[in-house]
Amino acid sequence: MADKPAIVLVHGFWGGAAHWAKLIVELRRRGYESLHAVENPLTSLADDAERTRKMVRQIAGPVLLVGHSYGGAVITEAGDLPNVEGLVYVAAFAPDAGESLAQLSQQGPPPAASDAVAPDSDGYLWIDQGKFHDSFCQDLTEDEGLVMAVTQKAPVGSTFGDTVTVPAWRSKPSWYQVSTEDRMINPDAERRMAERIAPRRTVELPASHASLASQPGAIADLIDAAVTDLGYN
Repeated sequence: MADKPAIVLVHGFWGGAAHWAKLIVELRRRGYESLHAVENPLTSLADDAERTRKMVRQIAGPVLLVGHSYGGAVITEAGDLPNVEGLVYVAAFAPDAGESLAQLSQQGPPPAASDAVAPDSDGYLWIDQGKFHDSFCQDLTEDEGLVMAVTQKAPVGSTFGDTVTVPAWRSKPSWYQVSTEDRMINPDAERRMAERIAPRRTVELPASHASLASQPGAIADLIDAAVTDLGYN
């Protein structure tokens, strides 16, 4: 068996592939040679899942999918490919069949999202730049929050209502990271989703929604644990 599987990183709303920057550097330092980061269009769950599938299909060997936030819904929908060996959820949605992000959010409203997020005249949802740092990434520096706010990638609002068809976590092993200080997804909602998917391991971090950037070492530790659980060296 290969030393390590390929890692495919899937970002969520209001972010892009570059949100994984610190984790990418940390994973390479730990010896992961096959690293990939999807750039999702954030136009619909179907579009984003297909974009992820296209990247996975280009990889000859085994893949571990890692999804942040809405990226968890994407890996849930796209993770049925035969070379996907597992799913890692990072402060992420993990919908069941027929569920949408809107439904899951209503079960436990987040502390900040409803106040910070607003649609524009074209139907895209934006986080108010002045509220971005406090809502999305309060454990990063003000400068890092500013860059994230200005470069945010807004999703089409209707994506919140898109539903998962066949959830990959029902047939693939999973791992889950809860952010206890998350203001975009209610931490208790994260705990409920984690309990439902019965992950091999659940890790709670005192982190914002942007744990992928504020806690890259701990997220890399979870990925290491997933790789070990899958039987790799």
